[in-house]
Amino acid sequence: MPPAHAGPAGAGSSADDLLARCSPPEWLPVSSLRPADSPRQSGEDAEHIRMLARIDANLPAIIVHRPTMRVVDGMHRLGAARIRGDAMIQVRLFDGTEQEAFVLAVRANIAHGLPLRYDDRTRAAERVIASHPGWSDRAIAAVVGLGARTVGNIRRRLQRERSTEEALVRTGRDGRVRPVNNAEGRLRASELIKRRPEASLREIAREAGVSPSTVRDVRLRIERGDDPLPAARRSRSDGPAAPSEPDRSAGPDLGAMLQGLQNDPALRFSESGRGLLRWILLRAVRTDEWAEVIDKVPPHTAYIIAELARTCAEEWRQLAEDVERRGAEQA
Repeated sequence: MPPAHAGPAGAGSSADDLLARCSPPEWLPVSSLRPADSPRQSGEDAEHIRMLARIDANLPAIIVHRPTMRVVDGMHRLGAARIRGDAMIQVRLFDGTEQEAFVLAVRANIAHGLPLRYDDRTRAAERVIASHPGWSDRAIAAVVGLGARTVGNIRRRLQRERSTEEALVRTGRDGRVRPVNNAEGRLRASELIKRRPEASLREIAREAGVSPSTVRDVRLRIERGDDPLPAARRSRSDGPAAPSEPDRSAGPDLGAMLQGLQNDPALRFSESGRGLLRWILLRAVRTDEWAEVIDKVPPHTAYIIAELARTCAEEWRQLAEDVERRGAEQA
């Protein structure tokens, strides 16, 4: 991997350098591998996977990020192995950062296999620009398979969007970045969702200057045909308003979801299912449960508990993404 200031010359050998850091091929259980942080926004191509599954010859080893066991290159080959019922698959393990793993994934998908679509390469360029801002346009173009002029245009667009985002947020004394006006952020998020419905929660959140959970709430409201602003926030955006109860209509009823899981035979009548239920029930925070906690928090621990809550929320978000990916693969 070239240093941050590397130019075109460095980029020409960067992917080769990353590939050279992969271990020799070895066999690992298919079940031990996690889904890729793939540059393919639409996921894997089912027909391509079925085609690979019909090939009798040994396919090239896939590349796996050793620290996370996520597939870097080879999700289609992994899918083919699962269709065939293979218990083991040949892999090469890559040691490096997750950012380096993504760069390697993009370059590998450009070099061989099912080509990346143009919008996938554009999104990949955005991520590489963010993770390696010192790389030249030509260096990034060599990695993502776009022209240097196109990468330059993407970089300028991101800079304009970042300037807009910075105008919508402020940094508090605790160092955390918050929206100047949450109502404005919600309205901007709703516009972006309507214009780019395929964009991820994180992308919309970054551009609108709000949190991913706020974007999720706005998206749910739009899907239901509701106003993107809850009544309480809409009142605050128009001027001071009397305190009101927190809005509870942002998503499905938690109690009903938990009851549904408890009634599911697949969970109730298996040891692993009952263990999963116990795990979830111990960790799920019921509606209004947190309201009883707030008054018990000593002022000097407020920041720590708030940060703890945010950290737990992030872990739940990661769990949600991993569960959804696994469900999509097994569907």
